Amino acid sequence: MQKPLVNYAFIDGSNLTLSIREQGWNLDYSRFRVYLKEHYGVKKAYYFIGYLPNHNDLYNSLQTAGYNLIFKPTFTDRKGKTKGNCDAELVLQAMIELANYQRAVIVSGDGDFYCLVNYLSKVNKLNCVLVPNINKYSLLLRKSAGNKIAFISDLRLKLAYKRKEPHEDGTS
Repeated sequence: MQKPLVNYAFIDGSNLTLSIREQGWNLDYSRFRVYLKEHYGVKKAYYFIGYLPNHNDLYNSLQTAGYNLIFKPTFTDRKGKTKGNCDAELVLQAMIELANYQRAVIVSGDGDFYCLVNYLSKVNKLNCVLVPNINKYSLLLRKSAGNKIAFISDLRLKLAYKRKEPHEDGTS
């Protein structure tokens, strides 16, 4: 009897969210988690995100949907923009967990993950790279992932958040 796949996803939360919003839609994170499980055999999904105290509802909903959150402290740059780059944490977690998964799904369009994707390919641990925006991602990822690249933007109809309309009696 063959053991089921134990794959892990490593999600660059900022890249995912901002790339999807740039395309004019919002991702349904619950549907996306189910998609990762059903299409890629993802047992554990790490979601890397900068921590902001006033976003606890978001963090709770992501955890309820099945994501394991890894937080990075944030800071405000000179222009007033909040920053919380989690690239190093994502790479480190993927390497810490290397023995615990069969294949990794990397969710990002950021070329900073070139070395991780390249290494995972070489050791036959890369399932795929899921890029949020087919029109805006690093060519380094294409080079390192080869044919193991897919685009979340192609899944808009399946994964877009749809606002639920209230029933006729006004209840949700």
